[in-house]
Order: sequence, then structure tokens, then C-alpha cells
Amino acid sequence: MRRLPKIGFGTWMLSGADCTAAVLAAIDAGYRFIDTAQYYDNEAQVGEAIAATTVPREEFVIATKVWYDVLAHDDVLKSTATSLKKLGLKYVDILYVHWPTKPHYNPKETLKAFSELVDRGKVRHIGVSNFTPALVDEAIGVCEALGKGIIADQVEHHPLLQQRRLREHLQERGLALVAYSPLGRRRALEVPEIVQVAKKHGASSGQVSLAWIMDHGAIPIPKAKDPAHIKENFDALDLKLDRDDIALIDSIRVERRLINPPSIAPDW
Repeated sequence: MRRLPKIGFGTWMLSGADCTAAVLAAIDAGYRFIDTAQYYDNEAQVGEAIAATTVPREEFVIATKVWYDVLAHDDVLKSTATSLKKLGLKYVDILYVHWPTKPHYNPKETLKAFSELVDRGKVRHIGVSNFTPALVDEAIGVCEALGKGIIADQVEHHPLLQQRRLREHLQERGLALVAYSPLGRRRALEVPEIVQVAKKHGASSGQVSLAWIMDHGAIPIPKAKDPAHIKENFDALDLKLDRDDIALIDSIRVERRLINPPSIAPDW
């Protein structure tokens, strides 16, 4: 499987010209992993930014997600074709199941469609999102029977939701953890432990949170609109936390899940 970049750019809540400009700023800052979704209603704007850059397509990892109510076999195929048209791409690098919501999500039916898209060259890798350890294992079993693998589970992950059990489970299974809302919708920025480490290194609290996530092998996909903020997040790649810093952040015992839509989310 392809090795994913250490950090990506999220686009949730970005729309219109602001989205296109933000993605272009992200590409200029150095991001090559761009994340969108059908539900975000900005695939066309993400595609405009990709088309406007001189960076070769093969240098990008472009990911989108299939919304929970179009996970029937034929709906997956049709909605993905629409996504590719909006993005202006022949393929996406990762196609995620956005939420494993029953009865829409049927592992054998849904993942068979994903597997067919891989066979057709429309998708490079299968991903899942908001999957618990048990749901991950179920999906792995289905995909293995189809001769396919799963590259990542994209979940909410930040210093206030450390996902210790899921992190370990994904590492054991060889899946990447892609971390959305890696700053805890800015709540993590005010945590005393984060602020302390930031002051020590002359860094921002956001950079500390992102560096901590990357230190244990997860891939944060922060969203930002301001070019300076976009670059600041990307520069977290250069922040090296020491063992004391990591231990201090690891000691945070708050477990605050911020994204948990009723009737859609699994039983965490």
C-alpha cells in the first residue's frame, strides 16, 4: 500500500471561492494530501484548485467519502462517478465509507462496490471512517475475501480524545489513523498541558497538538482558511517534541467526543 503523507488538509465547512483559495494555499504551503467528502458539497471547488496548480497529479493523495445514505451497491457506483466528475479526476486515491450507518451500510454489498471501483481504476485505496475496532475487523474480513485491503480509518482524534484503544488496534492491523478535528475544534488549544509545551518550544498550541498526533503515527488533517494559519499548521512537521512533552500530553485523561451525530454514529 502507498505510504501516506504525515499531514493532510481538511476541507469540512469550506465552500465556494473560499474553499478553492484555501486548497490552493494549502498546496502552496506543501500539503499533498487533500481530504473532502460528498457531504461537504465542495468537491468541485477542491477539483478547481487541483486543476489550477502545476503540481503533478501523481504527487497528490486525494480522498473523498461516500455519504451514509448512498452505500447500497449501485448507489456507491453512481455517487462515486458524480464525485469524480465534480473533482475533475479520473480516480481518487482513497474512497472512504463516511459513516457505517445501518441499514444503509451493508459490509458485503457496500465494500463489494468499493472493490469494483478499485478494479476499474477509479479508486486506488479503500478507506473507512468513524469505524470502531469491531467494525474495522469486519470490514477487513470482507475486503480480504475480495482480495483487497483497507488503508485507513478516519476518526475524530485530538489530545482531548486520544483514542488509545483504537490507535493500538489500527497499528496492529496495519491501518493508518487519519485524524479529523485534530485541534478538537480549537478546544485543545487552551489545555494547560498543550499551552505549557507550546511555551517551551516557542510554538503554537495548534502545532503542538498536530506534532503530538504525528508522533504516534497518526495523520492529522487540520482545516483552515487563512493562508498564514494553513502554513502554521503545516510547519508542525518541523516541531520535534521530546519524551517529556509526549508523556505530559499523554497524561491528559479527558475523553471529549465532539462529533457524534445521533442515528448516524456507531456505538463507540
